[in-house]
Amino acid sequence: QPLVSSSKWLQLHGLKRNKLSLSQILSQIGFQHRKDYVTTLGKLVASRYADGLFPQYKRAQDGSVYNLTAKKELILHFVDCLMGAIELYKQRMEWLTSESRQIFGVIQEQCIVIVLDFGAVAPTEFDLCRDALSMVLVEQVTQIAKFNLIWAAQDLMKWQQKSAPVSEHTVESALMWLWKLDHMTAASHTSSAEALLEAMSDEAVSS
Repeated sequence: QPLVSSSKWLQLHGLKRNKLSLSQILSQIGFQHRKDYVTTLGKLVASRYADGLFPQYKRAQDGSVYNLTAKKELILHFVDCLMGAIELYKQRMEWLTSESRQIFGVIQEQCIVIVLDFGAVAPTEFDLCRDALSMVLVEQVTQIAKFNLIWAAQDLMKWQQKSAPVSEHTVESALMWLWKLDHMTAASHTSSAEALLEAMSDEAVSS
């Protein structure tokens, strides 16, 4: 799936875009039971001709009442549409909470620098961190334009001096660099801040 934010995804697949919000459905399967102010009479007049003729639905949000005029077939059509929307939302949620997105979210920038700050983790945790980073490189970084890796070690280490264009070769190179890092090289107290400043100094990186 493309790396888009949930707000952009909803613009394409949301209920309003597909005319499936409650107010949009109600307007297609009935009409509002109105109480309007008539200027010539100087008072509120309720349209009562529909009372008892149609099933009515009262919206809890604003108390408005709708007279339902649609045939069963049209209502069942909207049921099918809403069930399809629910399934699509479930798929989106499963995608958002799986694999690298579970840790890193959805990368939306076209140029990124990943700062690696492992601190003094145990060797097994060090490998778990590298597994997660490998996952995000393969699943998400392959879909953007440029990237770089900076390790916040005692002696700052960079995969490339500046962010490099994404390609099959550069991603493989970054993975090899990542797995050759020496776990014994401990980070200093200021290395994280230095690494972040170094990442932000890359003119191609926007955030």
